[in-house]
Amino acid sequence: MERNDTALIVIDMQEKFLPVISDIKEVISNAEKVIKAFKILKIPIIITEQYPKGLGKTVEEISKIIETEPIEKIHFSCFGEERFLESVGRLNIKNLVLLGIESHVCVLNTAIDAVKRGYVPYVVVDATSSRKKIDYETSLKRMMQENVYLTTAEILLFQLLKKAGTPEFKEISKIIK
Repeated sequence: MERNDTALIVIDMQEKFLPVISDIKEVISNAEKVIKAFKILKIPIIITEQYPKGLGKTVEEISKIIETEPIEKIHFSCFGEERFLESVGRLNIKNLVLLGIESHVCVLNTAIDAVKRGYVPYVVVDATSSRKKIDYETSLKRMMQENVYLTTAEILLFQLLKKAGTPEFKEISKIIK
């Protein structure tokens, strides 16, 4: 994975999910780390919201660090939305890093569609979750069957950094700790 052919997709990190998602505080914390690091590395970030009229806006912890306007969607896969297709298409990249909610619905469907469309999806497993653990765990198994790479926030960031001693490494090291 190289910085110049990668983008981050933040999927449906919305208010109404907060009380029902397993390990939500850890998911949000890890998502924040990844987003902040991607901003330091100047890697594009796209954010989506599933039916915000019903599920609310993006949680404040995330919305305050992302400047881009969310892409509203009703399809479970981000690829079902024309605006998403246009946004990703303009980037001319091959790697999509996915994180968000829910792992067994929108994250899974987006990851599967990414593979079908020739992208290489990486799902940040400690920055995604579902209401039920069984759905989360099963979605990860399903993703592996579909040739989706699973990673953690920390593995991902060190993979992108490639070496220590750079200004970016110093900034991102502060975020990770």
